[in-house]
Amino acid sequence: MQAHTYTTQLGGKELTLETGKVAKLVSGSVTVRYGDTVVLVTAQASDRPSTLDFLPLTVEFEERHYAVGKIPGSFQRREGRPGEKAILSARITDRQIRPLFPKGYRQETQVIITVISADQQNLPDVLGAVGASAALSISDIPWAGPTACVRVGHVEGQYVLNPTVAQLEGSLIDLVVAGSREAVLMVEAGAKNVDEELLVGAIEFAHREMQPLIDLIERMREELGKEKFEWIQPSDEISALVPELTEAARAAGLKDALLTSGKKARSQAVKDLRDRLIAERVLDLEAEGAAAQVELYKAAFEKVQKAELRRMILEENLRTDGRDTKTVRPISIEAPFLPRAHGSALFTRGETQVLGTTTLGTERDEILIDDLGLETGDKFLLHYNFPPYSTGEVKRMGGQSRREIGHGNLAKRAIRAVLPAFEEFPYIIRIVGEVLESNGSSSMATVCAGILSLMDAGVPIKAPVAGVAMGLVMEGDRYAILTDILGSEDALGDMDFKVCGTAEGVTALQMDIKISGITPQIMREALAQAKDGRLHILGKMNEVLPAPRPELSPTAPRILTTKINPDKIGTVIGPGGKMVRELEAMGAQVTIEEDGTIRIFSSDSAAAQAVLERIQAITREAKVGEEYEGTVVKITDFGAFINLFPGQDGMLHISQMSEERIDSVEAVMKVGDKIRVKIASIDDRGKLDLIRPELEGKVAPRAPRPSGPRPSRR
Repeated sequence: MQAHTYTTQLGGKELTLETGKVAKLVSGSVTVRYGDTVVLVTAQASDRPSTLDFLPLTVEFEERHYAVGKIPGSFQRREGRPGEKAILSARITDRQIRPLFPKGYRQETQVIITVISADQQNLPDVLGAVGASAALSISDIPWAGPTACVRVGHVEGQYVLNPTVAQLEGSLIDLVVAGSREAVLMVEAGAKNVDEELLVGAIEFAHREMQPLIDLIERMREELGKEKFEWIQPSDEISALVPELTEAARAAGLKDALLTSGKKARSQAVKDLRDRLIAERVLDLEAEGAAAQVELYKAAFEKVQKAELRRMILEENLRTDGRDTKTVRPISIEAPFLPRAHGSALFTRGETQVLGTTTLGTERDEILIDDLGLETGDKFLLHYNFPPYSTGEVKRMGGQSRREIGHGNLAKRAIRAVLPAFEEFPYIIRIVGEVLESNGSSSMATVCAGILSLMDAGVPIKAPVAGVAMGLVMEGDRYAILTDILGSEDALGDMDFKVCGTAEGVTALQMDIKISGITPQIMREALAQAKDGRLHILGKMNEVLPAPRPELSPTAPRILTTKINPDKIGTVIGPGGKMVRELEAMGAQVTIEEDGTIRIFSSDSAAAQAVLERIQAITREAKVGEEYEGTVVKITDFGAFINLFPGQDGMLHISQMSEERIDSVEAVMKVGDKIRVKIASIDDRGKLDLIRPELEGKVAPRAPRPSGPRPSRR
């Protein structure tokens, strides 16, 4: 097959799509190049449907160290399992393409994105999403694309399309937007406390600027696209049962069952109603085909239940827990909650409950991140845990799921914007969000619980942050935006739109759409309604903790900071690290930076203070005019050497010892004597000349010392 290349301008740089040269046995294969970053994206579907009752789509994001000319640092010197960044990059693509597969499509489908070249400036995550759109579009896999994906920054008052890593450092936002020709499908952003209109403007800018890219992929599909294969449509038997079952369910009290108070009680009431309706229709459960008939009725009842929930919201402004569309569930907060954690808070909103904890550590606790050969550190960690008991289920427990990593990253972006600079608060910060109960919006509860735990620990954050999850139910031109959605509303609705921020602006947002897209007007309404919900939650948080506690938690370790002359770093370290080991044996950790900044970390404030005083003593520098109580350590014919402090001696000349002429130093002092002296001068070699303070002005100043080596006192 001949290679085909397609090129367009995107953000002032050339973006190239190529197919037909590599990976030719796969259904769809595309390489995407932007700058010197190149990703290979493949799409393949199984030739038979799976037995699963959901879309079996997997997206893998593979990073190769050869992309940056590096050998992996692992023991086996090969790449291991994907890290958090790769997982988050895979989720960007997954959330963009998943809504556009046909309803009922059950063929196992796999998209693999491999980073084969990385220039460390043009980020590969959005290029992977672009490549997935192109690969699916030209493949034989049924998919209603194309889509496009871009990143937007805001630098010096201007929107920037696909900013470089360097540009992102000075940007107010880091916004990733995916969309189709008509509408936006997915949004993810971290922001530095910006107003909602700036974000809507950025989303509109992104959707407008991605259109040439969609044109390019459509041209590829028209010229090279394969015919889409036929797939087995879901049985129409289910749909045929829905009308009669809907009428019967409503007559039997479906609405009342859906309005039952409490998640578990509601679920049981609905299940009892369903089982009763099925029992009336499948009379003999032992008869041949009865089991299959029961499963058909269960599937039909799910459709009936979903339709009734949506009808209640759209026609009656009524939700299953009795709220209207704009009301936030009842909130309760307890802070502190744990006796030994540095900071803790229990945040409960309806039937969603998260325990947030804050732990403070030293620079030794900083996490190292290997980003395709570039090792960087992160001084802020946030971990989100979602155990099965939080939903009343039993599941196998293993490592962190992709969902946990994604939710944790969203909460982390929301909180990072208000953390103090490390120079002002030199702690490594770790937040853990432990989901104890979940009925929707647990990631947003993690934001609230995490912020409260920071404040409880005494971390001087810039402002409190709260998060709220918004939903959407849309039928034709009718729609309702829901504040603080339940788990069932997430499942039945058409949008999951999470917004986090302070009272002044947004710090993070994430939007996933299950329909073909939404308009900027709906986004504006959702953001405005989310702000009202956010302010309500912030008000509840303010009632419990209006500001960070004025002092660090008693259980939190203390950090003392001092700065020394960089030339003295060797003195603090000592030969082979001997001195620093002695310092740490006093009960504190010591970190030393190249500029001479030293941080002393200990849970024992007295030990930290003792280490600080020891460091100050061994690195102290003498200054002209300072007085000291020194010790005579050596006597010569011309004077005496006086030790002022560890490592620092000065010379008191015989002419500066007495108003009257003396013939011998021993006549006025001996080794071991304590004597008060003052620094008269320091020469260009750092040598100190001393005088007795009480003789200042009474004896002639000593003549300047001749240059050349000074005799040793030993």
